Amino acid sequence: RKPVVLKGMELGTCTTKWTIDYLSQAEGSKEVKIHVSAVPQMDFLSKNFVYRTLPFDVFVRRAAEVKHKEYFLSEDEKYYLRSVGEDARKDIADIRKQFPILAEDVQIPEYFEKEQFFSSVFRISSAGLQLWTHYDVMDNFLIQVTGKKRVVLYSPRDAPYLYLSGTKSEVLDVDNPDLEKYPLFVKAKRYECFLEAGDVLFIPALWFHNVISEEFGVALNVFWKHLPAESYDKSDTYGNKDPTAASRAIQILDRALKTLEELPEEYRDFYARRMVLRIQEKAYRNDYG
Repeated sequence: RKPVVLKGMELGTCTTKWTIDYLSQAEGSKEVKIHVSAVPQMDFLSKNFVYRTLPFDVFVRRAAEVKHKEYFLSEDEKYYLRSVGEDARKDIADIRKQFPILAEDVQIPEYFEKEQFFSSVFRISSAGLQLWTHYDVMDNFLIQVTGKKRVVLYSPRDAPYLYLSGTKSEVLDVDNPDLEKYPLFVKAKRYECFLEAGDVLFIPALWFHNVISEEFGVALNVFWKHLPAESYDKSDTYGNKDPTAASRAIQILDRALKTLEELPEEYRDFYARRMVLRIQEKAYRNDYG
């Protein structure tokens, strides 16, 4: 249940075939919805990017550029494609459906049963683009097909230090964090790896990750259901909604905290601390490495 970089995997012909020219020709002018950001650090919480639509071949060539003659926000804007299903609200991303020609070039490592498969997310990033720190609720492989990435990871156990808003961390700059605003962040233990073309990173469910594309690159994320299928929210198309039991527990906790507000501050503080101790006693792991 720890991240690991797998090297020398048999990934198919994608690692040699997926040049800019080949990608452009293979999927042609089909329309794709992309993120466009005027700054390298994308922030999902403040939404410092816009969504735009481009023909796939135009997008690929723009994403590979450093400066753009045609642009939406600025001549050095960054581009990011995260493939989605036909109906993003209902359908999962599956490269075999959205990019069938490219899918023929990929051999996905078989470390899970076919019925556990959830999604295969096709990603293309401009050089220098950084994605926000977040966790997913399913195990996944980050397959780096072309280009290089740096990935910074944090253990689920360090969640108290990451200033979470839902599944995402408010600490945008993990290299130069604002420690006046986020003083506990120094307690989070940082793990770091660099992915070359052809490398595969296993990211276990609940492990936080922050990704920088050091070069223009193409990647494929493959998610699968590590827990029994009924554990997951059936409306989850992105693999980032908390398991249904966890969501129910959080709702119950919110109701309990609301009930505590009926007490004076001194009592509220005392019983809240008792609740924390009870959660630690009943739910924390003792063998967490």
